Amino acid sequence: MGSTVTSTGPAKKTTASARPGYGQLLRTRGAWTFLLPGFAARQPFAMLTLSIVLLVQHTTGSYGAAGATAAVTGISMALFAPFGGRLADRYGQRAVLLPGVLVHALAASGLTALALAHAPLWALFVAAVPTGASVPQIGPMVRARWGVVLNDSPLMATAAAFESVTDELTFVLGPLLATALCTSVAPAAGLVTEATLTLLGGLLFAAQKRTQPPVTASHGPARAAHGSALRVPGVRVLVVGFLGIGSVFGGMQVSLSAFTESIGRPGLNGALYGTFAAGNMLSGLVCGAIAWKVAPQRRLLVGYTALAVAASSLWTAHTVPLLAALGLLLGMCIAPALVTGYTLVERLVPAEARTEAFTWMTGAVAFGQAAAVTVAGQLEDRLGDGSGFYVPMAGTVLALITLLAQRSRLVPPPSGRTVARGVGHRSSVAVD
Repeated sequence: MGSTVTSTGPAKKTTASARPGYGQLLRTRGAWTFLLPGFAARQPFAMLTLSIVLLVQHTTGSYGAAGATAAVTGISMALFAPFGGRLADRYGQRAVLLPGVLVHALAASGLTALALAHAPLWALFVAAVPTGASVPQIGPMVRARWGVVLNDSPLMATAAAFESVTDELTFVLGPLLATALCTSVAPAAGLVTEATLTLLGGLLFAAQKRTQPPVTASHGPARAAHGSALRVPGVRVLVVGFLGIGSVFGGMQVSLSAFTESIGRPGLNGALYGTFAAGNMLSGLVCGAIAWKVAPQRRLLVGYTALAVAASSLWTAHTVPLLAALGLLLGMCIAPALVTGYTLVERLVPAEARTEAFTWMTGAVAFGQAAAVTVAGQLEDRLGDGSGFYVPMAGTVLALITLLAQRSRLVPPPSGRTVARGVGHRSSVAVD
């Protein structure tokens, strides 16, 4: 690997070779204290939407109703996630996590009970709101902790890739676990397990206080100076890109469920979605192992173009082997876009607003996923024949057009300058 990484704690600089790697990253002092609890705590997130879809579809017989309920959950999460990230920046992650996981466990349990009782759809929507709003944002919190222990070393790009791989590993395991529980144990088993794991994993992660980012609470003008991470123009552009990525996740979840149901093999749903997520995970490993010399904004545009092309091919698949192959290819195109997007967030946003910025990204994915689940569910109910696969195509193509039109806003400012009014402590300067 070359030279090793040395870190004596959050306050000191981490040194790395010109070609940072995973071995160096994982030898960073203090990393494992939040990585293992973080993995356990983020696993339920990959189970939530699919568990809701499978439960509600079973109790109502409608993919449209199932998709709409899951969509309300996703929209609620997308709206509340940035607010939670901002609270975590201001008051500390532990202060947000402890009440959050308790509320989520109760809300998800309530949603499960209502679905099993065949409650009206509006009641499911009401229960879905707090279920989504209280989803703990473990991924952004872990990314913020990497910023603490690495302190802006060259390993930050490797950490972004590693986190993408970790996310996708959960999306390999989560759908498989949710499908197995809902189809083999009971329709409600997936959501019940999700709520239980969220509570236990979240409490364990919250207990890791040493690597928690420092609280940036302040009063008066100093507090106002921080503002919202969304004021950074590049963050708003990236939000659109991540909405398109969310449309891929949501469209795939519903469309794969409908496809496997139509051929009489619903148990294949988890395997097909796992193949898609495995492609993402493998390409994420490769992205983190490469010492990139191409500017991140250029990498994002190239990677996103490939993503849009791959997503546009899904509607042609009418057999399991072809759909598995296209899903694997599509998954391999997602990680480069995600990794590069998070790398740009690191460069565009001041450290004191990064947890919020990361939650805008995850919230955008959730919102895009929610919208895609709703539209794909309606298309599958009314048209069938894989029509839900048009949703990832439309979402990624529209996002790509926006990224290309606004690419100048993705250029990171020179060191020591900011681009956002209300974020940071310096005056804003134009960088376009």
